[in-house]
Amino acid sequence: MQKSFSESYKAAGVDVTAGYRAVELMKQHVARTMTAGSIDGIGGFGGMFELDMTGLTRPVLVSGTDGVGTKLRLAQIADKHDTIGIDCVAMCVNDIICCGAKPLLFLDYLAVGKNVPERVAEIVSGVAEGCVQAGCALVGGETAEMPGFYGVDEYDLAGFSVGVVDRAKVLDKTAICPGDAIVGLSSSGVHSNGFSLVRKVFGIGEDRSFDKQVPELSGSLLGTLLTPTRIYVKPMLALFEKIAVKSVCHVTGGGFYENIPRALTKDVNAVIHKGSFPLPPIFPLIQKEGNIPERDMYNTFNMGIGMIAVLPAAQADEAVRILNGCGERAQIIGEVMAGDGSVVLD
Repeated sequence: MQKSFSESYKAAGVDVTAGYRAVELMKQHVARTMTAGSIDGIGGFGGMFELDMTGLTRPVLVSGTDGVGTKLRLAQIADKHDTIGIDCVAMCVNDIICCGAKPLLFLDYLAVGKNVPERVAEIVSGVAEGCVQAGCALVGGETAEMPGFYGVDEYDLAGFSVGVVDRAKVLDKTAICPGDAIVGLSSSGVHSNGFSLVRKVFGIGEDRSFDKQVPELSGSLLGTLLTPTRIYVKPMLALFEKIAVKSVCHVTGGGFYENIPRALTKDVNAVIHKGSFPLPPIFPLIQKEGNIPERDMYNTFNMGIGMIAVLPAAQADEAVRILNGCGERAQIIGEVMAGDGSVVLD
């Protein structure tokens, strides 16, 4: 069989053989993500997945897509590429779980200035780890070599996920009423949002001159900022099994003020008690270094809470117990009051 190779294309900056090598290197990582619904490995024209209809009366597919954003620049500066894929998966599956859906499959899109197979495989290893944490299969993806569009050490990463939930179990925020409790799940740090502001505050350019050991961070600034986004899928699925959760919010870009209202109705407010949850030290550092008003902090970052659940007050303590039993740091952080769909911080 004649192997695919183009000397002319390689001279233009695209090495198709490097792409084949990258696929071979990533196969071991993709294999870790295979679930019962997985039909075929990577390399085909489409990723196939068999939907198990057991227990589903009216299955609803829920999809989500997102990228990592300018946090990618930090991974490239650090030459550390094995965790950024976790962020990519997290930004998609954490959105899907807000509808009550279980993520089933994931696909990634990686655009590179130069295809370095080992680096591509390292990036995909993080995507695979994120899929394992979310319990979904990595069924396919695309690596595009784009010389002249990206620098040789630059790349962009985005993803797409599909989940399923029975129609009767789709979370219904219209059931929220005054007196409901708000439970927050702690974040692992900045996650993958607000990095344009982070980069401005710390003067992050094209090298590591900004990086330093910071005593209050118990480590380096770069290492802290590269901490992967926490994936909340499995703990939230466990919570749905036991608790009548009414609404869930993934706290991403836009922070509290933009995201929490999306999980509310127009006749209630979410009252959040700022002192009820631990504030990761990276946030006071960002605020101090950038001289940023407190409202802007809560309107940009997750401030230590990556996901919230609104549920009956009588079940709040049990919800915290379930989530903490799944390895989370959960706490009651507020309550619902009559209002106009706003967030109130006190």
